Amino acid sequence: MNAQRHVITDPLAPAKAHVSKLAHQASTGQIIIIIKTRCALAQLITAGQYRSQRIGLMKGKLTVPDDFDAPLPDEVLDTFQKALI
Repeated sequence: MNAQRHVITDPLAPAKAHVSKLAHQASTGQIIIIIKTRCALAQLITAGQYRSQRIGLMKGKLTVPDDFDAPLPDEVLDTFQKALI
């Protein structure tokens, strides 16, 4: 995508006054660069496509053994202890 650049110059007042318009322009793929004192201060770009929630995505697809939270065997614990020395 060839995004156009739209630069808002110092002072920031024009950017503040037209933030809705700038957000709309960014949503169409344009890159909005806000500058202050000849330095880039911020860049406004599209957030991209909405993605579905990740929480619960794997629900029902994984199984957790009943002894998941059981104490680890001594040989495994010894390995961790040796790594700390």
